[in-house]
Amino acid sequence: MILNAQPDLTVVGEASDGAEAVRVALEVRPDVVLMDVRMPNVDGVEATAQICRHTTAKVLVLTMFDLDEYVYDALRAGASGFLLKDIRRDELVNAVRVVAAGESLLAPTVTRRLIADLVQRGQPVPRLTAKLAHLTDRELATLRLVAQGLSNAEIATELTVSEHTVKTHVSNC
Repeated sequence: MILNAQPDLTVVGEASDGAEAVRVALEVRPDVVLMDVRMPNVDGVEATAQICRHTTAKVLVLTMFDLDEYVYDALRAGASGFLLKDIRRDELVNAVRVVAAGESLLAPTVTRRLIADLVQRGQPVPRLTAKLAHLTDRELATLRLVAQGLSNAEIATELTVSEHTVKTHVSNC
């Protein structure tokens, strides 16, 4: 109902379980699939993997389960996004548009935990290594504080810089 109310979005199919989601996606070839993690018959992660393997559809996982295991599994399966069902209607509409445009999107709590996990490991995933190598010491410090869940204002106080500077460092990351 929320998506169909948008002039530029059309819901072309619905499914009650993961197996049906795969069948519908193969049949109607949507641009974006909204997928829950826990679904009967075939779970949402496996359905995501099958849809990503056999179609060009982008999968946006929308679930109430905020567990790291689900996030990692969904992303490994090919999901372009992972959001929680407590998002506002306008955020959902925007998320579908972002994913349809080929971008990725994660819930803020998920992003914080993923960054914290990468920072804690001390060995970022290979694709991030090149990006992190180009960051200044101040940008890396900012990234570490973001990973700890600090707000821009808190980071600014911690680093003794303006919020504008913090936002610049974050955008460079």
